[in-house]
Amino acid sequence: MRRFLDFIYRLSGGIAAALIVAICLLISAQILLNVTSRLMGPGWSYTIPSYADFAGFMLAGASFLALAYTLRMGGHIRVSLVTQKLSGRVALVAEVVALAVAIGIAGFAGVYLVALVQESLHYGDTSSGIVPIPLWIPQSVVTLGMGLLVLALVDTLVETLRNGAPVLPESAEE
Repeated sequence: MRRFLDFIYRLSGGIAAALIVAICLLISAQILLNVTSRLMGPGWSYTIPSYADFAGFMLAGASFLALAYTLRMGGHIRVSLVTQKLSGRVALVAEVVALAVAIGIAGFAGVYLVALVQESLHYGDTSSGIVPIPLWIPQSVVTLGMGLLVLALVDTLVETLRNGAPVLPESAEE
């Protein structure tokens, strides 16, 4: 199970990275089209339809899909100024409480994200750009990312309780 969960976290992180690369390529292509238009004249003016919408949707997807991977790699900002001073048992309790609160908050957000996707499906909501994108598509990616974060938090909590010590690696920066 451990290998499967780690694979899922790495996969979501890889997809997030691919979305960031796709944003860079999309924006670079539009910039190239803008430069071509300036150099060659208005007859060469082209725009990628709804490129800003696509970039925004990809950014939201990348941000949320990266959450679980970032958590498991110890990349989230943690307040170690206080926790590094705690002894073994107190540090464990602080870690468990922090993970439980995070699960509650992320779970709450996840429930409402699912409701948002259902509402967008029900009403047929689409983006307002040139290319009408059904909003449930990017919202589903965000919801999946939040669900993976909840899974990673529960996984981390269970692993912490089993080990009897915090399991997340400390961030390289302090």
